[in-house]
Amino acid sequence: MAGVQSAVALREAGFAGPVTLIGAEPHQPYDRPPLSKAVLLGKAEDSAFDVDFEALDITLRLGLDVTALRAADHVLDTADGPVPYDALILATGAEPLALPGAEGVPGVHLLRTLDDATRLRPVLDRQHDVVVVGAGWIGAEFTTAARAAGCAVTVVEAAARPLAGTLPAEVAAPMAHWYADSGAELLTGARVDRVEEGAVILQDGRVLPAGAVVVGIGARPATGWLAGSGVELGPDGSVTADSALRTSLPDVYAVGDCASFPSVRYGARLLVHHWDNALQGPRTAAAAIMAAQDGEPLPVYDPVPYFWSEQFGRFVQYAGHHADADTLLWRGDGAEATWSVCWLRDGALAAVLAVGRPRDLAQGRRLIESGAVLDPEKVADPAVPLKSAAL
Repeated sequence: MAGVQSAVALREAGFAGPVTLIGAEPHQPYDRPPLSKAVLLGKAEDSAFDVDFEALDITLRLGLDVTALRAADHVLDTADGPVPYDALILATGAEPLALPGAEGVPGVHLLRTLDDATRLRPVLDRQHDVVVVGAGWIGAEFTTAARAAGCAVTVVEAAARPLAGTLPAEVAAPMAHWYADSGAELLTGARVDRVEEGAVILQDGRVLPAGAVVVGIGARPATGWLAGSGVELGPDGSVTADSALRTSLPDVYAVGDCASFPSVRYGARLLVHHWDNALQGPRTAAAAIMAAQDGEPLPVYDPVPYFWSEQFGRFVQYAGHHADADTLLWRGDGAEATWSVCWLRDGALAAVLAVGRPRDLAQGRRLIESGAVLDPEKVADPAVPLKSAAL
């Protein structure tokens, strides 16, 4: 998404020079969210973007590995030789973390690419017993698909609850019940000792039969190839872009999962591994390239982060950033079919999580953008439209 949108955004912004899109995968550029849903379940062969690259005069170089960036020469080194650039947008995304010791064990899978989804489809078709390691967003989405396909699923989570690195305990607690309701078994506080062909052995000695193992324990920015390039990286491995998504090197920009950016709205540097960031950021990078070319003021990228997940028959949406919020308010009961949670900071809405309440999400997102101070009593009343809570 980030690479394709960067190329398209340049054309939409009026850039008339050559545009080349380089990708390591051999497939036509595709969207990732359907991989854990329609593609995985065999309801779609792929999720290629509906973009006429030829009409936009965008050159695709697919199946091409980029090995290094030589900024002094304005050149990318690739498996097919050097590729010069005047402006460069890094959109290399993130790569999933492997389970230590499980690399190369037959039957162990990651779910990030189209090839990953293609390899996993027979697992679901044959209704294997599956062990999922990690109860994050990907783990939940894969578990949902596997249960829909009739697989027996056991989910192993090292933390005490699902989404431990993402949501507070009280917010994530209702989500733990979703696994059992779907027929999956969720084991929390459970650590993997080792994986063998056909089994996962936990540190407490339990042996889980596994026709397949799916690992979803997080991802890191795919930036290892930038070592020695002069591009500044943060402790998390992300490219440290500025507010116009420029990197520490001249004429080099970064967008999507591989880049962090400073947010004035939240007073923090954000690394957002979600689809909407890969959609929005390229427009700023393209505008920044055009501004540099035309001597115009630089744009500023400071979005309200947004993502969604479809899991266990529920549509889960989140907008904002709740890390430094001081008040948490429920709209509804987590045991109900639909509910939402709002985080306030100094009386203004900082973030909202909505389960089956898309109107709360849409109104909340606008309230975050406006910075309006809210009436906490109205926020906590699910019968009151969220927009009506503004003072």
